[in-house]
Amino acid sequence: QVQLVESGGGLVQAGGSLRLSCAASGPTFSRYVMGWFRQAPGKEREFAAAINWSGGSLSYADSVKGRFTISRDNAKNTLYLQMNSLKPEDTAVYYCAASNRLYSDSNTESYNYWGQGTQVTVSS
Repeated sequence: QVQLVESGGGLVQAGGSLRLSCAASGPTFSRYVMGWFRQAPGKEREFAAAINWSGGSLSYADSVKGRFTISRDNAKNTLYLQMNSLKPEDTAVYYCAASNRLYSDSNTESYNYWGQGTQVTVSS
């Protein structure tokens, strides 16, 4: 089992940047596919980005492609999401999640463990 704690959220102006971190507990972080999801008020949770165990396979939602970068440091048990050129529509609670599956996946049902979320607010 792995426990996840996100940090790095906050208030930023449109066009700005933020870097989210997700600290994982336990010795098996490197075995998990990791993902970032987000949920805006009144909307369903949606996929943002995912990364396989080695960092060699990345996937992104079309809405964040070219602006967000997912990465991981297995030695530090930490997942990152670098968010650039932020837009007001990026405002949401951002969650990191871990999956036992072999390949990165955009479906929330594929992820076994979730963090508590961190709020990102982008002002216009």
